[in-house]
Amino acid sequence: MDARLNYFASPTAGKALKHFISAGRTLKDSALPAATQELVALRVSQINGCAVCIDMHTKDAAAAGETSVRLNLVAAWREATVFTEAERAALELAEQGTRVADAAGGVSDAVWANAAKHHDEEQLTALVMLVSFMNTVNRLNVITQQPAGAYEPGQFH
Repeated sequence: MDARLNYFASPTAGKALKHFISAGRTLKDSALPAATQELVALRVSQINGCAVCIDMHTKDAAAAGETSVRLNLVAAWREATVFTEAERAALELAEQGTRVADAAGGVSDAVWANAAKHHDEEQLTALVMLVSFMNTVNRLNVITQQPAGAYEPGQFH
């Protein structure tokens, strides 16, 4: 499968991606726990069907010590007992924040309150920014059919 566009060959994309990469690094260095970041990035990417990001975040999380059990259960996190309450709150916020078009009210007050119970304001800010960031990157990849499978852990960090 060939991508519809080669972002790395485009001057416009190159300029824009420089800022995306910088934003991604800023989020990686945020107060939101690294494990939560990878789980959220993976779940958002699963919902959006972004194979490139699923490949990347699964491999990066595994390289950082995440277990295959937890990675395999992200798609069914509600029924899984391997996630902390804070991770579950983050995953629920990520799902509602990703499915805004499907949910007339966006993120519900109950979901926001639950996330706020487990994350301080700086972590919540990082979580909201991460969900938005992942949705943008997923769309860039899905629209242009970027192929997946060749990612090496840490390749873009």
